[in-house]
Amino acid sequence: MNTFSCALVAALICCAGLRAEDKAVGKPTETQPVGVAAVDLTDPSKFKETAPATFKAKFETTKGDVVIEVVRAQAPLGADRFYNLVKAGYFKDIAFFRVIPGFMAQFGIHGNPKVASSWRAAKIQDDPVKSGNPTGAISFAMAGPNTRTTQFFINLADNSRLDGMGFASFGKVVEGMDVVTKINGEYGEGAPRGRGPDQGRVQAEGNDYLKKDFSKLDYILSATVLK
Repeated sequence: MNTFSCALVAALICCAGLRAEDKAVGKPTETQPVGVAAVDLTDPSKFKETAPATFKAKFETTKGDVVIEVVRAQAPLGADRFYNLVKAGYFKDIAFFRVIPGFMAQFGIHGNPKVASSWRAAKIQDDPVKSGNPTGAISFAMAGPNTRTTQFFINLADNSRLDGMGFASFGKVVEGMDVVTKINGEYGEGAPRGRGPDQGRVQAEGNDYLKKDFSKLDYILSATVLK
């Protein structure tokens, strides 16, 4: 692995676990679509359903629609967490805050700091790596062993080098990979390594910070489990 690749991998592992300030700043964003009863997303213990053996989730993004197919057997704990987040309506106005062209597109910090803070300690155990990280596969970002929470990345290239580091993919993009490749990556790596958003501030200030200082980011507008 060359020096550049090592740096990218290290950044993926380390940055995903940066802690935020305890004080949330800014106006909370809405967490549910209009006309749908509000769901309290601040209590992760309420979202413990077992995912179906296979399911598809449709993501409506600012660049277009993306469909992800999940196979629970590939990474059961990860699949369950993802399923519960989608079903609960977690993915509304969620930024692709760290996009490195030719590597990956990362998302999953909630735009409402109160919600984001609630999930920071809701870590799940690692799954054994049964399926790798080819182009289009989706895995959890993490800060070391057993630290997966709500952050994910879609592989924009064949990142099989991540397999031996414990990144267990649980699904893949089956429709809209062309959309994924169009997600804005102009900000690149996050601060302090790069000019992109600082994860600590994303956690503490949410979308107020992102939309003020990084106005060209793309977002997940909503996500639903397809019937």
